[in-house]
Amino acid sequence: MSDLRVMVVDDHPMWRDGVARDLTDNGFDVVATADSVAAAAARAAATLPDVVLMDMNLPDGTGAQATAAVLEVHPSARVLILSASDERDDVLEAIKAGATGYLVKSAQQSELIAAVTSTGEGQPVFTPGLAGLVLGEYRRMSQSPQSDAPVLTGRETEVLRHVAKGLSSRQIATRLEISPRTVENHVGSALRKLQLGNRVELARYAIEHGLDAD
Repeated sequence: MSDLRVMVVDDHPMWRDGVARDLTDNGFDVVATADSVAAAAARAAATLPDVVLMDMNLPDGTGAQATAAVLEVHPSARVLILSASDERDDVLEAIKAGATGYLVKSAQQSELIAAVTSTGEGQPVFTPGLAGLVLGEYRRMSQSPQSDAPVLTGRETEVLRHVAKGLSSRQIATRLEISPRTVENHVGSALRKLQLGNRVELARYAIEHGLDAD
């Protein structure tokens, strides 16, 4: 029996309900389902799932946009894309938005169950063939000429340390005795300076640079 809380996001009711049923039958706690970007963000904020299974095609946007929206309201969630598409651009867009992994819908039920479990443990999961694509892209990006390293202020660095530990803006505000809005201003400034897209990328940057250490 798993204690992982899962949300399923897909605009096809039969598929969404079938996946939710399979997860429930395998011991997962399906706390919510959603059929759009807006619903995904709202329900993630309300139910705080550990893992979000995310389709790439939604009526009001892409799975990448929904991933970013979910992580904005619930930064510690882990998003696993479950899509019919294995197109390079879709995969990279999703990962850059903060998704932990990417699985195609042709996967067997046993593969899906294992992938949700691994995602909940923080492990990246990819359909065979896609992992190499993602690693190759990150390798290419890492080898690109870099400009002078951006300089963060002391307060931005302090906020970044807490972001790396998965704390919300409200939690960070309490610890630093500043307002949540001020925290968001520092996060936004750090994102611009580091040319990152969202809090997940910011947390990854902080961890890679050792800012999550006490």
